[in-house]
Amino acid sequence: MEPKELSIELIKEITDGFSVQIGEGSFGVVYKGKLKGQEVAVKKLLDSSTVNEREFHQEVTILSVVNHQNIVKLIGYCCHKKDTVELRQSFCSGDVVEKYLCFEYVPNGSLDKHIYGGTSEFGWDKRFKIIKGICTGLQVLHEQRTPIIHSDLNPGNILLDIGMEPKISDFGLSRLFGENQTHTRILKSNSAIGFMAPEYLQRGLLSIQSDIYSLGLLIIEITTGEKSSSDDEMFETDIMDNVRKNWTTVPYIKSNYPALRADGHRQVKGCIELGLSCIEKKRMDRPTSASLVKKLEQIWKQAGTNMEASSSSVLGKVNPFGLGAHLGASSCAGWVRTGFVTASGERVVSGLVQRLDSLDFVSDNTGSFTNDTTFPRNGGMMLFGMHRFYVGTGM
Repeated sequence: MEPKELSIELIKEITDGFSVQIGEGSFGVVYKGKLKGQEVAVKKLLDSSTVNEREFHQEVTILSVVNHQNIVKLIGYCCHKKDTVELRQSFCSGDVVEKYLCFEYVPNGSLDKHIYGGTSEFGWDKRFKIIKGICTGLQVLHEQRTPIIHSDLNPGNILLDIGMEPKISDFGLSRLFGENQTHTRILKSNSAIGFMAPEYLQRGLLSIQSDIYSLGLLIIEITTGEKSSSDDEMFETDIMDNVRKNWTTVPYIKSNYPALRADGHRQVKGCIELGLSCIEKKRMDRPTSASLVKKLEQIWKQAGTNMEASSSSVLGKVNPFGLGAHLGASSCAGWVRTGFVTASGERVVSGLVQRLDSLDFVSDNTGSFTNDTTFPRNGGMMLFGMHRFYVGTGM
């Protein structure tokens, strides 16, 4: 279904008079609303847009043809020219045109609220899925008949749906504001400057390759769970040097993804290498979004089904004496699967299946075990025969 032109009266009705603000970014304010029983997000664009009414309709038409699961769907739009009474009420003179975009509502918020820190519940399989989804969505934008440059790709503009599928938002706003206005707007947004390609930050040169640079930083941050972008160019260089030195080595990757098998460690390394290839100083040396998607498919296929048992590995170093309460264990033919609650109260199912030598191991669901060993409630490590069995966070 193609996006429809909406009246200002309907926009006000949808948002209940703009009563619930859910976000604010470089290009406008976002309100939550409901249209025909469906939750929507309405973005009111800032008045600094240099695009006139006719151009606005043309550019929205270009954006409206994009329909993909990894791109937030545009449902409708509104271009409202204030009348004389409204101008008096708002103390404005001259022509004032308000522009609105109505998108599908994405319930799990932005990516930046989920991927950072050792307490993140995102395992490697979920992180890889998000990387692949973002690359695929960007490929769709770049391969339109009239290519759509995002210009402000960062974790705050990646939304997650109920199934944690990534969706690119705020795409194509450079078309609605003009490249110079887009550059000015982003420079005023401290959260986005660190993701800007050097040629865009320093000279205002906007291209598909500048999107790829931002994508590279996104891939690195999703993979490492650490912020790699910074407004300070020297500090960002130090961060990237650390990524190149450490995250390209299997031992370091293993220390951060301890439950992954060797194929999983190679996947992580492959994604780091892809991210680094995207942030080449010379923009023409950067890969295309299509080549990135193809490479990611190859990386995933190389791991095959060997990833299955460890796919729910949670990012973080194994801490044998970390905090966490044991939820119990179930055994079958000598194999045990465990689950835990972290100190923050989040449930983590480790995905680690460890063979035990003894089948008389029984959990009473409180952290005590009947194998002549009392296990501390806050986690720790047990040794059964030749097999170590870890309990706690970082699994």
